[in-house]
Amino acid sequence: MTMFDYNYFSSLKSSWERIKTAGLPVVIYGMGDGCLKVLQKFSEHGIECQGIFASDDFVRGHEFQGFKVKRYQDMCKELGQFVVVPAFGTQLPDVMQRFEKIATEQTLIMPDTPVFGDEYFDKDVFLSRFDDAKKVYDLLCDEQSKRTFAGVLQFKVTGDISCLKSVFSEPSEAYSDILKLGSGEVYLDLGAYTGDTILEFADFTNGQYKQIIGFEPNVKNYNKCVRETAALHDIELHQVAAWSSDGTINFAKKAGRQAHITDSGVPVECRSVDSVLNGRDCTFIKYDVEGADKEAIEGSVQTIRRCSPKICTALYHRAYDLIDIPLQLHEIKPDYKLYIRQYPYYPCWDMNLICI
Repeated sequence: MTMFDYNYFSSLKSSWERIKTAGLPVVIYGMGDGCLKVLQKFSEHGIECQGIFASDDFVRGHEFQGFKVKRYQDMCKELGQFVVVPAFGTQLPDVMQRFEKIATEQTLIMPDTPVFGDEYFDKDVFLSRFDDAKKVYDLLCDEQSKRTFAGVLQFKVTGDISCLKSVFSEPSEAYSDILKLGSGEVYLDLGAYTGDTILEFADFTNGQYKQIIGFEPNVKNYNKCVRETAALHDIELHQVAAWSSDGTINFAKKAGRQAHITDSGVPVECRSVDSVLNGRDCTFIKYDVEGADKEAIEGSVQTIRRCSPKICTALYHRAYDLIDIPLQLHEIKPDYKLYIRQYPYYPCWDMNLICI
């Protein structure tokens, strides 16, 4: 595809259409919450599931949702040709290669499922918002960004993982070629998790930064972040959620990166960037706040307009973040140059917008 064309996207079959009309038995790869979400969508679309298989290490002769969990090889012997619907995401190279190998042997279709929230990406909704998507496409500053945006949308419509693989790039490219971080950076890490991205930032700046400020609301993640980053200089960590204003919000009681804002859960303190900085300088902000990215940006408007910081923000937590967030940031600061990169991950759960 050489242009961003409504008729092209309109001509594509959605992932659910492709699964339903393939004329083959349909099986799910994976268990857990992802499998439950896929089974629910199967019910909505009138798709019958013929079985569930898992990676060999997870097959123990047990059942899940009434299906005996099998190995891929056993499913091949039983069904021959079938549609494989993965029900989990991965950035592990060996698991990604397994997806790619299965795709050469079977019809593999990976519907785009939301990381957070109940809203799924829908082809018809996307087409109704095509003018917004085209505006984002036209705002992007390089060919790689345009190819990435179009390729990810093609994947989100069709579930074809080759659309993603064709636009993968490495985080090091974004750091070295776009962000070009130098000495004297004041870095805000919103969603610091256990300190991995703080350490990554410190490494790319060779420790020649001015200050690091991190937000992490989950107490276990926060405590580990404190330990992991203890050797760094000039670091200020806050056990708070990044939000549009100061106050209290509910946070899910889940471990790791699954901790996120919910309607019910554990009350945690939330702060806006504008409030925490209170007029202090900032040169680089990372937003990865598990579905609250738009709200965290809203709480940074004064800082963005005052400091013009470089920005790297997740675009994959909710179904239409890749359209909504670039337009939000463009409205706040129209002179930002916008870039999009998709790091290796199936599905598109590591897509980022970079603003400079």
